[in-house]
Amino acid sequence: MQYRTLGRTGVQVSTLALGAMNFGAIGRTTQDEATAIVDAALEAGVNLIDTADFYGEGESEEMVGKAIAGRRDDLVLATKATMPIGEERNHRGSSRRWLYKALDDSLRRLGVDHVDLFQIHRWDPTTTDEETLSALTDLQRAGKIRYFGSSTFPAYRIVQAQWAARELRLGRYVTEQPSYSIVQRGIESHVLPVTQEYGLGVLVWSPLASGWLSGAVRKGQEVTTSRSKVLPERFDLSIPSNQARSEAVERLAEVADQAGLTLIQLALGFVNAHPAVTAALIGPRTLEHLHSQLAAADTVLSADVLDAIDEIVAPGTDLAPQEKFDTPPALLDASLRRR
Repeated sequence: MQYRTLGRTGVQVSTLALGAMNFGAIGRTTQDEATAIVDAALEAGVNLIDTADFYGEGESEEMVGKAIAGRRDDLVLATKATMPIGEERNHRGSSRRWLYKALDDSLRRLGVDHVDLFQIHRWDPTTTDEETLSALTDLQRAGKIRYFGSSTFPAYRIVQAQWAARELRLGRYVTEQPSYSIVQRGIESHVLPVTQEYGLGVLVWSPLASGWLSGAVRKGQEVTTSRSKVLPERFDLSIPSNQARSEAVERLAEVADQAGLTLIQLALGFVNAHPAVTAALIGPRTLEHLHSQLAAADTVLSADVLDAIDEIVAPGTDLAPQEKFDTPPALLDASLRRR
């Protein structure tokens, strides 16, 4: 396992980090299975575990808490808040009121007195940077969080938050968690240059592109991944963007074969090759998935392989732009761009 410094924090984290979204109902993973995955990951050298209150409305946090009991200080623990929890209109967002409540609930479920990294799961356009950063700074001073970060923020919001923190003399986001993979490279043109400018640690999610780069989605084969059952439109080959991804995957598989790598090793090695990236979040549902992904822990891609990838998917290109998660709200909701 390789390790890198998380932004400017001085904290060392493994370049493969364990994402716990699939723990519980989402991935149909039991507590025993989740504990076995955590055990195997830690034994392999993974030292960062990332979860969120939104995953199963707290179920993932509860399972992580049980799995890490007795070894809390041996790992870097990260969670997130902001996404809706239930139907109550104020049980969401990044207001001081909700962040205090959400964090206390997360700490209780995790069975700990603090988390190392508390992340704003999505930018909340209804709450000012001053409100959110002030609340996070106070939570940090209270010892409930060590650091705080953002997740899936548009580049301009990352910049705005950094400016606000400096202007208001508040704590600042030290990490960003964007979606990034060989087939979704758009953040190379805007988000990653900004994170490098401000020295943010970057923890990328979906490096296997919802299964497209796991080897489970290939031409002529029935798609049976769990994600395809939940989001079938992402794998419908009648959609042009999915056709483009399918064609790219076949060519990428050839590059991997020629390099003596699995498609998973190629995909994880690619995201970790970018100098802005600190770690890739892997989200195994089973031990088998975990071991296939841990095989990429020491993968270093040669310049020739990286060049071949660039020929298939150009730098800064999203093959499925409609699946971006950092699009400004006004582009998605007509009422926000019309008087």
